[in-house]
Amino acid sequence: MSGEAAREPQPPREPAPMPHRPTALRLVEAMLFAAGEPLDEATLMARLPEGADVRALLAELAADYAPRGVNLVRVAGKWMLRTAPDLGFLLARDKPEPRRLSRAALETLAIIAYHQPATRAEIEEIRGVSTNKGTLDVLLAAGWVRLRGRRRSPGRPVTYGTTETFLVHFGLDTIRDLPGLDELRGTGLIDARVSAGLTVPLPNDDAALQDDEDPLESDFDLSLAPEPDSEPEREEGGDEPGG
Repeated sequence: MSGEAAREPQPPREPAPMPHRPTALRLVEAMLFAAGEPLDEATLMARLPEGADVRALLAELAADYAPRGVNLVRVAGKWMLRTAPDLGFLLARDKPEPRRLSRAALETLAIIAYHQPATRAEIEEIRGVSTNKGTLDVLLAAGWVRLRGRRRSPGRPVTYGTTETFLVHFGLDTIRDLPGLDELRGTGLIDARVSAGLTVPLPNDDAALQDDEDPLESDFDLSLAPEPDSEPEREEGGDEPGG
């Protein structure tokens, strides 16, 4: 073969054919892509052909997306497409700056997550300082905390718990995915020298009211209504040492 012949442009190669994807798999993928919120298996199953194994389809999609820039993840018992964790920092610059929670709000959120259902008085007892109602209002407005019911005790204080939005935001499948004592020690959030008697409760966000809870009144304002046992509201950041 001459040099000129060797330099002649070669015809473009045909792209390799894409492997056939079953219709049911494509349907699941399309629903998850179009959804604005996580979808549960029942919702997905309702749109699939009869006899489709939704769990097997989700497992196949999750494996398919694992090495990609978008992953299929399970949060709050539901499924959603989410940016791969190792790429999140690259996209953070394009997102609006989120409102930063105060230390008081972070502590309050952590106490509610681990000790729910919890009243304001119980939160203050654990923190060791009085808690502004404004601190709870911030968490309610963010959608991470909800009003559950009323404790069967004098004053019938409101009980607080976490929400599905809390699980989705922090990428948790269930509330029990929160770190335990050993994990908290490993991250340095708890001093390794603390008392051996220290324990971290097993979180439980069961929606059913407990034996010592009553339902909220039907006309109760679920937005930012005051509690009957609340003190006069102080400015955020005015949390004071408890007496």
